[in-house]
Amino acid sequence: MPDSPQQLSLFGTPPEPEPKPQPKSQPNTSAGKPAPTVPSADAPRETPFDQARAAKNKTRLNTRTLLANAVEAYHDHIAGSELSPHTVKSFIYDLNILIEFAGATRPIGQIAQRDLQNFMDWLVNGRGVPCNPKSLSRRLTTLKAFFRWLSENGVIDEDPAAPIAHKPVSSPLPDILTDEQVDAVLAAANKFRHDAEKPDARAYLLITLLLKTGIKKSECMAIALEHIDLSMPDEPALWIRYTDPRYHHKERKLKLDARWPRVLQEYRAQYQAEQMLFPCTSRTLEYVLADVGQLANLPKPLSFEMLRWTCAVRDRRAGMKEETLRHKLGLSEITWYETWPKIEKLAAPAL
Repeated sequence: MPDSPQQLSLFGTPPEPEPKPQPKSQPNTSAGKPAPTVPSADAPRETPFDQARAAKNKTRLNTRTLLANAVEAYHDHIAGSELSPHTVKSFIYDLNILIEFAGATRPIGQIAQRDLQNFMDWLVNGRGVPCNPKSLSRRLTTLKAFFRWLSENGVIDEDPAAPIAHKPVSSPLPDILTDEQVDAVLAAANKFRHDAEKPDARAYLLITLLLKTGIKKSECMAIALEHIDLSMPDEPALWIRYTDPRYHHKERKLKLDARWPRVLQEYRAQYQAEQMLFPCTSRTLEYVLADVGQLANLPKPLSFEMLRWTCAVRDRRAGMKEETLRHKLGLSEITWYETWPKIEKLAAPAL
């Protein structure tokens, strides 16, 4: 039987089935009531298994669903997940390239491992558009996420992307501070803090905040004073908030050093911070970090990213579990796929 031209979505409300035509019955004049309907002798009989499978298929995709429709359903799925809009856009862009290669009307059940391997080869040698190793790795990650989703939801029996191995991409590990460099940086920031002529606690406040929480530059600039919880003096905390509803899943509560509130008090006495913790531009804070790094004689400029990675590695060395660390850094599972191995390498002892 040919497929209906209307594709069923995994997340949409299934269309109402068309009423089946009933055979006409002859009136029973003796009883005054219509005679009961007699099913046709050649009508197919559905087993309970067939009925259950048919009911299930009304609410989800199946192997005959067209690739373009499956991608659209996946888009709806990840758009409501913890992935950032940028990641969602990148994933759908990659899947549209798959549609370009395999065809929009290709049933997803007919896409095998060999097809995906041919697709990966086509990206490099046949498409006519440059594809560097990092882009190729990301597109394989997209394929794996898409077909794993189909497999886990019972749409396809086997995941054709699972056996395809990632080829390692030679990207350098991020720069982090050694324990000795951390001490040097804190000592340099303390010099600004206790300067005899013009004491300035901002550098020390910023650096201790980043080393403890590992927050991003954008999250640091968005901190309002009301986000700092000092209700328990021995356990101060910081709330990371997002005004955009798309990022509410990244909101989290992070521990602060018990000595940090005292530095905050010094800082507020020196700067006019009434609503935001840092009422300046991010470029200003980048200059602050650069000055401290120079005073500490670091071989490379001190940056937000360096302090974020240093925090992650120090937490891992202290025994923080993988999932806890992922949530602390506010990273999605997709981003974590590439971040975690780097943290592991950086945190590992010397061979």
